[in-house]
Amino acid sequence: MEEKNLKFDFSDKNVVITGATKGIGRDIALAFAEAGSNVGITGRNETELAELKSEITALGVNCLSSRSDLSDADDCLRMAGYFNSEFPKIDILINNAGISFPELLTEMNVDHWNTTLNVNLRAPALITKVISSGMIERKAGVIINISSNACMAGIEEHAAYCASKFGLDGLTKVMAVEFGPFNIRVNAIAPTVVLTPMGVQVWGDPVKADPVKAKIPMGRFINTNEVTSVALFLASKEAAMIHGETLLIDGGVNAKLY
Repeated sequence: MEEKNLKFDFSDKNVVITGATKGIGRDIALAFAEAGSNVGITGRNETELAELKSEITALGVNCLSSRSDLSDADDCLRMAGYFNSEFPKIDILINNAGISFPELLTEMNVDHWNTTLNVNLRAPALITKVISSGMIERKAGVIINISSNACMAGIEEHAAYCASKFGLDGLTKVMAVEFGPFNIRVNAIAPTVVLTPMGVQVWGDPVKADPVKAKIPMGRFINTNEVTSVALFLASKEAAMIHGETLLIDGGVNAKLY
């Protein structure tokens, strides 16, 4: 029997991805472009945005970009409004942008706390508030929040990060409840440590990383493409009844009690 492989086709879609210039966001943006989707990208670095936009348009699709500071509420709203006005419709929103300042709670910098919560939790809420309006009107859409295994348990030196991801998990469920009647599917993806530039910065030291890997039954951290493939699936019609879920990509770490 001939083997059948699932191939994703988003050739009639427009997707907006926050935090698209590095790591998971960059990989997702290029993957959707390769699958035929027009892509809207955000990031803080104008040069990196221009480079990614060039790569995406070379794949034969349209790309819009917006330099955005997601720690600023007004800039979140401005950016979301820009994509709403420039795309004829937005089919898929991926709230990917995230930030972390590893530090003990007893040494917490208040500015770090506020920035983390603003970027990781408030920004997805504000951006979704704006972009969901068109989805509600059309009664169609997909929203994917990129969370973290940090939404499941506490991690030392990650008080603000864990708080933001626990919050994002709850926000995902509220979105699912409110948007489901409008045929808008909402899910979150929660990976364990991903070897992005931010992941390497925090977990690049083997002295720190090896004990964490030892707790993962699969024995390793994950790569960006392993998150991207799940995002493509959740955005596709193949996942039509997956809604309100936080999908763990953690190598089984949460299956292990001790």
